[in-house]
Amino acid sequence: MNSRHLILALLFTLTAPLFARDQTDRLIMKNGDSMTCEIKGLDGGVLYVSFDYIDGTASVDWSKVARVESAQLFVVKTEDGSVYTGALKTAETGAGRPMQIRVVETPEQVYTMERSQIVGIVPTSDKFWERFNGGISFGTIYSKGNQSTQYSLGASTAYVRERWNGSARLDSNLSKSTGTTASTRNSLALTALHLMSKKNWFYEGVGGILQSSEQSISHQTLLGGGVGRYLKNTNQASIQLLGGAGWQDTTYQQANTPIPHQNTAAALIYVDAKLFKFSKTSFDATASIVPALSDPGRVRVDTNASYYIKIIGDLKWNISFYGNWDNQPPPGLSGSDYGVSSGVSWTYGLK
Repeated sequence: MNSRHLILALLFTLTAPLFARDQTDRLIMKNGDSMTCEIKGLDGGVLYVSFDYIDGTASVDWSKVARVESAQLFVVKTEDGSVYTGALKTAETGAGRPMQIRVVETPEQVYTMERSQIVGIVPTSDKFWERFNGGISFGTIYSKGNQSTQYSLGASTAYVRERWNGSARLDSNLSKSTGTTASTRNSLALTALHLMSKKNWFYEGVGGILQSSEQSISHQTLLGGGVGRYLKNTNQASIQLLGGAGWQDTTYQQANTPIPHQNTAAALIYVDAKLFKFSKTSFDATASIVPALSDPGRVRVDTNASYYIKIIGDLKWNISFYGNWDNQPPPGLSGSDYGVSSGVSWTYGLK
């Protein structure tokens, strides 16, 4: 299978759509408005809902919701790292008291919490394909002057369960112009996270594959894992930090002379940050810092960051940055590869 077929296969996997639910959920706002809808999820202080008479997804300010009722199953996450699964109901409270949400797992097992403590609501299902959320983005730039063309393609997906989740992200960039060799960069990042009994702590496995013509990397594999903690987990921001160990295998290619494999045992520092502003903008960034243990003094850094602005419905405009650095590359090879791209994004599932 060639690289084009591999990318297409990965893209198909990453963008499997989330099937629609019945639109029988109920919302009552603080101003008295009542609506029947489909609750798609809560993220960054925004409750995403859809209606059978409106095209696309609507964004609702979570702080302005007075009551919520749904017989559908949801994974509910709170600021302190607790996770619950069940249907949603609103507990009766006295005037002036904070709104409380009940997560009904079974008639005998009901969990009650204040609305402000809830930072995430994700629909779940016994059906495999209905547990995915994600998105796809594409951008292109063309210049007639030097016949220059740039393409960027990104896709991501997350599979969410009660106390664990898995995610995958594919990024592909190509740049070519008349009289020069095309420059390509392709990366695939994989993570699997499981919450520990100690709140806001987790253990996580991290994997990645990188190809970069700028750095003459034909294939680089990273496998690692460790223990992490949510440094911030609210409706405005989510920041997690992981520390552990890993292994990195790199194959270089310079002209027609292959450089032997380099196998490196390394420490691993992984950061994942998400910032939100109600319905309009969001910022996602990941960075892996890999100090070599078997090659002291050598450090590799990989980053991906995207800033999104909502256009309409599930469509967003984004500007993205990627970067790879190696402070001790093999002789004659570049120690860095970085770039910026922009385009449009479409999301499915939660948003």
